[in-house]
Amino acid sequence: MSDIDLVKAEFTDLFCANIHREGADKLLDYLDGSDFFTAPASARYHLSETGGLCQHSINVYKRLKSVLKNEFDDYSKAYSDETVAICGLLHDVCKVNYYTTDYRNVKEGGEWVKKPFFKVEEKFPYGHGEKSVFIVSQYIKLTAEEAMAINWHMGGFDERVKGGSNALSEALAKYKLALYLHVADLEATYLDEDRG
Repeated sequence: MSDIDLVKAEFTDLFCANIHREGADKLLDYLDGSDFFTAPASARYHLSETGGLCQHSINVYKRLKSVLKNEFDDYSKAYSDETVAICGLLHDVCKVNYYTTDYRNVKEGGEWVKKPFFKVEEKFPYGHGEKSVFIVSQYIKLTAEEAMAINWHMGGFDERVKGGSNALSEALAKYKLALYLHVADLEATYLDEDRG
């Protein structure tokens, strides 16, 4: 079994063990029929490799559980395991069918060679977190807290914030899970993953 198959199996096990809402099976079928399990997590920032998106999703899920365990004596009184899995595992489904492989000339040992690289080819420019909410909502019903967490998981890196929106501050104040998910995403990206 390849590394990608092992990561896919781990993701699928976590998904099936925790996410039981109506439509969850169709959401998993959607992911399976897409490039979710083979796509990179990014074009150049972290896990820019085949299968990186799935691995990143697992890393964020595990970090979110850790963040919540550190914050609460019993986080399950605030957030169900299903909510944690939905937010951690599905926060970046906006990156499904988002990257393509292209080639560029690179000089190696004095000779030019063609090297593959991941390139963004956005087919549905709906944003980032909001696009993930849109896609997931096509299959399962999200709570307001889950939708806000996924929507704002980029924190200050979100394009809306860079454009001057003040909505992030209100969202984090009203929906703490958005803050916890953002922290988990940062920890996974900067502590667990190769930055290439």
